[in-house]
Amino acid sequence: MPPPVIEAGPLTLRPFGEDDIGWVCQVSQDPAIQANLPEVFDPYRMEHAAYFVRQLARAAWDDGRRAEFLVAGAADGARLGRVGLDLRPYAPGAAGIGYWMDPRARGRGVATAAARALCHWAFSALDLALIEWHCEVGNVASRRVAEKAGFLIEGTLRRRLIHRGRRVDVWVGSLLAPGLP
Repeated sequence: MPPPVIEAGPLTLRPFGEDDIGWVCQVSQDPAIQANLPEVFDPYRMEHAAYFVRQLARAAWDDGRRAEFLVAGAADGARLGRVGLDLRPYAPGAAGIGYWMDPRARGRGVATAAARALCHWAFSALDLALIEWHCEVGNVASRRVAEKAGFLIEGTLRRRLIHRGRRVDVWVGSLLAPGLP
């Protein structure tokens, strides 16, 4: 299936393109993104952004490993963030959600609205039964987004993630498809 464009009120979730590489590189320099996302290189370079857009956002969509979207303003197309699903490590019918926002888009409900829109689309278009969220303990902003998007925080997994060479605890939560018991 080709990547869709998802209209979500004041937001548009669209596929990444080549012209987004510079923006991904710029946003990935943000101290909050550097501190909270273990998969973001430090220092983050243009080749990392190109790999993200070309391999993780586009090629991984084509082979069914991921469903990645750039979050943009519907009215002006301004780049606001990223929201995506990792489909690989999960059982059929399940996925993991991830998101990050441009610092200029934070505190405005953009991440929550984008996460809700992505989950709504995924439950119907991908026939998912479960979407899982996790982040390093202490990333309160990510937890707030997950809770506001409807995720039930289920607990803390001890030493589950390796972040910058050390094992850290993670919070985990889930969102079930509507109508499931």
